[in-house]
Amino acid sequence: MNDLLVMKFGGTSMGSAERIKVAARIAREQRELRPVCLVVSAMSKITDLLLDTMRHAEAGDRAGMEANLAKLRARHLEACRELLPAKGRGAAEEGVRALIAEFERISGGMLMLNELPPRSVDEAVAIGERLSALLITAFLNAEGAPAAAVNAAEVVVTDAVFGNASPLMEPTRARARERLLPHLESGAIPVLTGFNGATADGRPTTLGRGGSDFSASILAAALDASELWIWTDVDGIMTADPRLVPAAAVLPEVTYAEAAELAYNGAKVLHPRTLAPLIDKQIPVWSKNSFAPEKLGTRIVPRIPVSSGARAVTSLAKVALISLEPGSPEISGAHLTARALDALARSNVEVLALSSSSYRQSFCFLVRTEELAHTVQALESALALELAHGYVRPLQVDEQVGLLAVVGEGMRGTPGLAGRIFTAISRENVNIIAIAQGSSELTIAIVVRRDGLEKAVRAVHSECGMGAAALRPGA
Repeated sequence: MNDLLVMKFGGTSMGSAERIKVAARIAREQRELRPVCLVVSAMSKITDLLLDTMRHAEAGDRAGMEANLAKLRARHLEACRELLPAKGRGAAEEGVRALIAEFERISGGMLMLNELPPRSVDEAVAIGERLSALLITAFLNAEGAPAAAVNAAEVVVTDAVFGNASPLMEPTRARARERLLPHLESGAIPVLTGFNGATADGRPTTLGRGGSDFSASILAAALDASELWIWTDVDGIMTADPRLVPAAAVLPEVTYAEAAELAYNGAKVLHPRTLAPLIDKQIPVWSKNSFAPEKLGTRIVPRIPVSSGARAVTSLAKVALISLEPGSPEISGAHLTARALDALARSNVEVLALSSSSYRQSFCFLVRTEELAHTVQALESALALELAHGYVRPLQVDEQVGLLAVVGEGMRGTPGLAGRIFTAISRENVNIIAIAQGSSELTIAIVVRRDGLEKAVRAVHSECGMGAAALRPGA
């Protein structure tokens, strides 16, 4: 399929009937120019509502579960009424009721069991995306633009890691071509659910929270798309969070590596795994704002000519620092580090930064607060014997920290840059707790006290000249 455009619309871009109309208009405009395939998220806040409903079910709270089901039904039926004329609304309303009945059936099973089986959670939570796909497909067809809703469980083949599955690209490529090319060749717009897939034998899976971006990149790679456009509610990838740094500016271009590092370290424009499937085929990505579609956005490409220096700074506040130290000289720090990291890998814990001390052989690493309890449990289980006998000191956990990451391919080999960054932070009387930097020099990760995080971000942004003035032509 030549010149195929894959477009993904996020939760805020699908958040109401009015936003769905805008997304459909964008899709129709592009379909006039070339083949288009859509990937959609659930309406904003719907995934949270689904998860909350399942928690009520697990707790045996039927009243709470049914109240949430009523909210779910009301919001989607209201959107259906706003999108479609009365005469053409019946089939869509029936589809909405059927999908919510399917979710109610799964939740009812959880209520009976008083537990949340991971496979059932993955099947249930994807209902949000299926409802979105149904609504925009019905609207496109009503507007005279042929479209077909497709459950990505029929297309995206994954491993069996429920809740955070990874794609199997070869079978996905075969299924994508078999299932989607007939629609594209007929001139229709396939509308796929983001975030979900299924194992080769048909068990429903999801790609992790926020995985609709990842779904879109998987499909773009599987279909050899010419471009991927990701529509959000911001103008593109920025030099910093504009809520923290008023002078932050949109970057016109970034590399795959820069975008991935920014996403991994807290920038909310992309899912961290989004770019991986695109790298081999070098498919460019645009990050665009569906609330201001006339703005160019940010183009993400394999490489760009860059000058020396940092390009953006991002931050994470909801993190925790865990420190481990041998309690005996007989215990090798390297061995302890290996044991700890192996335990975290087996528990699917994401390590955001790692720093070590060569003399005391102690080390510390940063994890997301939401994973803290799970992380501590995994470490205490893996090191139970050493902790019991004092070979390893008790884990030290500090939740009053924050992470800032300075990113830029141009930082490589730039003398004095790290010193300037650290000096800028210290001028704000913010204490640096830990530092991590890889050999690629693409990112400098810095752990500071949480109450100084925002000041540190603003100081680094200013020191490195990342603001709007620096991005003006001729600046």
